[in-house]
Amino acid sequence: MNEAKTAVITGASKGMGKTLAKKFYGAGYNLLVCARNETDLNALSEELKFSGTPNSVSYYTADLGDKSQAIEFGNWVLKQGCKVNVLINNAGQFLPGSIYNEKDGIFEQMLAVNLSSAYHVTRVLLPGMMLEKSGHIFNICSIASLNAYPNGGSYSISKFALMGFSKNLREELKPYNIKVTAVYPGAVFTASWEGSGVEPGRIMIPSDIVEMIFSASHLSPQACVEEIVIRPQKGDIL
Repeated sequence: MNEAKTAVITGASKGMGKTLAKKFYGAGYNLLVCARNETDLNALSEELKFSGTPNSVSYYTADLGDKSQAIEFGNWVLKQGCKVNVLINNAGQFLPGSIYNEKDGIFEQMLAVNLSSAYHVTRVLLPGMMLEKSGHIFNICSIASLNAYPNGGSYSISKFALMGFSKNLREELKPYNIKVTAVYPGAVFTASWEGSGVEPGRIMIPSDIVEMIFSASHLSPQACVEEIVIRPQKGDIL
């Protein structure tokens, strides 16, 4: 790989993850990305490479809700031999429901995809980042991390836990000059909202969140945005 900075982005094939990949790639970053769908990842890779910039993009297909695959992805990143400048734990899944009536297994699935994926990928990459004493980790939480709301169920529980993971990580990594930012987006218009009947002008677009993340990643070394809370102008959609 060349000497450009490197961004590692999970859940990069669609929605906000795809927009994040395009933003960082367009800014000259080398990309190491992951998602479950190889066809979508390949399409993203070809689209970025077609732009003709000298930086690189490589992808890895995995279901990060599976511990072994999350660890394997982290090890694959290490094998690329690059310094990780930005890690964005974006992989996640939303399954609505209430604690009292959601299907058996939803709780474990939400914890695996929304929390454990970030935990295991981060743990594999941290030793190298700590040795370098640099880097920035973004965990894509949710407004569901901040307040309970109808039909939140185990999704909200997992996002509350991801917030706790982020806060603990922030404190632990201060001595190593590694920044940690928890991102709390409200409703963002991605594929999950298509056909919902929500007026497009009522909901945010992926670039709204991406621009905030990108800006936070380019502050001086002595500044860290610990939390980004961003909602639709007219408030949450519940």
